[in-house]
Amino acid sequence: MFVDFQIPEEQTQPFPVVLIHGGGGQGLDWMTTPDGRPGWRTLLLQNGYAVYTVDRPGHGRSPVRPNGPSPLPASAQALGAMFAGVDNPNHTQWPGSGQVDDPALAQLVASQSVMPDLAVDHDVMRKRGAELLDRIGSAIIMTNSAGGPAGWLMADARPELVRSIVALEPLGPSGPFPLPWGLTAVPLCYEPAVETPLELGLTDIPASGSHPPMRLQTEPARRLSHLVGLPIAVVTGEQSFAVPMDTGTVAYLRQAGCKRVDHLRLADLGIHGNGHLMMLEQNNDEVLTVVLAWLRDNLQDGAA
Repeated sequence: MFVDFQIPEEQTQPFPVVLIHGGGGQGLDWMTTPDGRPGWRTLLLQNGYAVYTVDRPGHGRSPVRPNGPSPLPASAQALGAMFAGVDNPNHTQWPGSGQVDDPALAQLVASQSVMPDLAVDHDVMRKRGAELLDRIGSAIIMTNSAGGPAGWLMADARPELVRSIVALEPLGPSGPFPLPWGLTAVPLCYEPAVETPLELGLTDIPASGSHPPMRLQTEPARRLSHLVGLPIAVVTGEQSFAVPMDTGTVAYLRQAGCKRVDHLRLADLGIHGNGHLMMLEQNNDEVLTVVLAWLRDNLQDGAA
């Protein structure tokens, strides 16, 4: 795992932020935007945070893939539909047209690799993420998309060193990829203890009222013993394909005993038009303002 760090001359915040990118991306996703504006790394530094930016194994500046060579990533057309809202007129925050001749989309495509084998990726991220925390001490973890499970695994491995998790549309149990341990593809600490994921009794719950289909534990649900007291924010863009997945992730965390879980739906906060890669979009500074306000509200005791 490759990690770079920057520390502001005036570090006013007590805990650094660890930024973990999504499935086909890299640390570059946090450094800048496809149209060249400051990314969240710079904005966090300007707000007084030390920042550690991760390239997960096999991505970006960490070139050795744990599970072999990478095939070609998705096409510009596929990424435009998924991330740039090319077929959705209400997805207004992507900094370009989303068409194949969009320079911003070309920048995104150029940075992409292919989703790794989830079990291999999660296993190595648990180990390397824990090693990072051992070196830097207590930290805030921010994740995006398929990087989301790394946050749960780092907190599970080093619960005393993770102060909070902010997960931007994390890959979750109700998402498109199987996660046999609920939030991850490798074991987490449950209470009562679980020997195999079959003991969780993961069950598909049909849609009901305002709730989409979800995948939850069979009751009585086991607790995620290392996550139950952790402040967690799941952040969801208004026009993202991940809206139903995030609803399921929040429900799963709460069912597993996590009492400090907030679902920050940007539309409910007056922020409209965002898709899955909100940290890259035109209003990325506005979205970060919401996240920083949540951190101030939820880390006051720890900071004191």
